[in-house]
Amino acid sequence: MSTTKQAETVNVYLRPIDATGLAAFAEKGRGNPTAKGTNKVHTVLEGQYRSLNYVGDHAPVIVDEPLHLFGQNTAPAPGEIVLSGLGGCLAVGIQAVATWKQVKLTKLEIFLEGDIGNSAAWGAGGALDKQPTQMGFQAVRVKVNLEGDASQEVLDEIVKHANFYSPVANSIRNPIPFEITSV
Repeated sequence: MSTTKQAETVNVYLRPIDATGLAAFAEKGRGNPTAKGTNKVHTVLEGQYRSLNYVGDHAPVIVDEPLHLFGQNTAPAPGEIVLSGLGGCLAVGIQAVATWKQVKLTKLEIFLEGDIGNSAAWGAGGALDKQPTQMGFQAVRVKVNLEGDASQEVLDEIVKHANFYSPVANSIRNPIPFEITSV
């Protein structure tokens, strides 16, 4: 008599967020839909293009430019940091929407690419006839690899919903008031 064991599938879920806290935060947003928060960063240039960016009481986020743009290539470039902010924001949103829909996630990876124009050389004598709409990101592409205890249709809806409500994605998609002054 032969005994064969059935293979057992084991799902390892990503560390969950506090569903009760998320529900309370959502209720607070429904109660005051015009509420805003403020993010603050203090940037200090070390030299060449390398800067230290202080965010709260965290270690500084270092930003540099690659060698072909006359940086030292010691850290991500500013555009890469923008894309990492977008990836982080989308990940937060996807995790929050999945929690709200009671879907446990086993995998979340986000791949981001952005085509960026800088032919004006930051305004230092390059193509000075360029307009702001011709500089910066000209296209952004995001691919999400999401797995969890729901159908692909539900997972796709979670991504779509998180994208629609992502503060950083909407900052990239939509024009926003911007001011810069000397102190």
